Amino acid sequence: MSANLAFELGSSAAVLGWLSLILGTIASIKPIGQWALCLGGRIIPLLLALLYLYLVIAFWGSAPNGNFSSLEGVNQLFTSPGNLAAGWIHFLAFDLFIGRWIIDDSIQERKQQGKQGRKGLWQLILCLPLTFMYGPTGLLLYYLFKYLSRSRKQRNLK
Repeated sequence: MSANLAFELGSSAAVLGWLSLILGTIASIKPIGQWALCLGGRIIPLLLALLYLYLVIAFWGSAPNGNFSSLEGVNQLFTSPGNLAAGWIHFLAFDLFIGRWIIDDSIQERKQQGKQGRKGLWQLILCLPLTFMYGPTGLLLYYLFKYLSRSRKQRNLK
């Protein structure tokens, strides 16, 4: 498989994964939502992990001057299209996995706070696209919302 094909397959799978996470979050029919969350947050990240592993093995040694000890060394690693595609797939898999983790953690948080229904989903609507596009920024925003929500609850208890 070429690096370009792997890139296209991985990118398409990631978009399907993110759409599944969104559908799973907003679906009112529980089995559909659970299936969509499993597809987007478990199955597709695992398939991306397999694609990543394939690329690492297939393109091993394709950038002999590359290494992880300096920025220039990492730059050299990514001069190989296969390594660049592997790096991209790595990002896609982890960002998708973190998106699912945010959803799961949000569900647990809502249960602990006794919330039901769709209240608080707007936070996910903001965090998930940021996680898709900018990875750690979406996670950071989620933690900020979580902290503010807990602080508000503690203030209301006083």
